[in-house]
Amino acid sequence: MADKGYSARSFRAYSRRRGTKATVPERVDQLAGRRRRRERPCGFDRSLYRRRNVVERCFHRLKQWRGIATRYDKQPGRYLAAITLASTRIWLDA
Repeated sequence: MADKGYSARSFRAYSRRRGTKATVPERVDQLAGRRRRRERPCGFDRSLYRRRNVVERCFHRLKQWRGIATRYDKQPGRYLAAITLASTRIWLDA
């Protein structure tokens, strides 16, 4: 799932090559171009796209932790530990 910034043909082709289905809304100019060329619209699952909001809110809450937002820990293991700790705190507070 991605926002309209990733609705290009190349992104959709890349996701198809990887075996995934892109759930990306099309921009207005792309929809008009498809109608002009008489192409069929891309498949877009609106209910699945709405669940993207949960992930975006999770990233927002993680970015409230200063060490994660600025990535003070340069070692991957320590950064993963900080994300795990922050995620656990967020989960316990909920």
